[in-house]
Amino acid sequence: TAAIVFDSLKAGQITLDDTFLVSEKAWRKGGSKMFVEAGKQIKVEDLLRGVIVQSGNDATIVLAEGLSGSESAFASQMTAKALEIGMENSNFINASGWPDPKHYSTALALALMTKRMIEDFPEYYSLFSEKEFTYSNIKQQNRNPLLYRNIGADGLKTGHTEVGGYGLIGTAVTNGRRVIVVLNGLESEKSRADESVRLIEWG
Repeated sequence: TAAIVFDSLKAGQITLDDTFLVSEKAWRKGGSKMFVEAGKQIKVEDLLRGVIVQSGNDATIVLAEGLSGSESAFASQMTAKALEIGMENSNFINASGWPDPKHYSTALALALMTKRMIEDFPEYYSLFSEKEFTYSNIKQQNRNPLLYRNIGADGLKTGHTEVGGYGLIGTAVTNGRRVIVVLNGLESEKSRADESVRLIEWG
């Protein structure tokens, strides 16, 4: 979702100061939230932080509808972009990663996406290393445990579903060497944090 928004920004189709309308669908979305209000106009820059820092499912829908008219149209765009950049065996049904049997990707595909994100969008990539964001007087911490360890981490994203367990795309730089790790299926936030740190330090 962030990659599509970054593409649109880079192409000059939108700006960080543009605003998108919050639909009732976005407002009602469950799971992790930015806590957007229906009928409100929100800046793209805030929505990106809502997605990246706060893991807001509601913010992903606002961006999707604002850019493509509907979440399903946006998801089709995501799948097309994924195939274009070599993310094989990936198919997206929604903008948030909400569980769906037809919504899937692979560890390799997510690692490729991360590499592209770092290389293609240096002007926006720093959003992934922000540790907190406050919206509507609600301060939320970035869920990425790597950012709080002294290992040179600057991204990227956590995830959790009942089927997939606790997952993480992590990346860090030490002595000029960047490592990207993708893991999924962990049993808890603690095991996700410990295992991702172990892998990055090994790398």
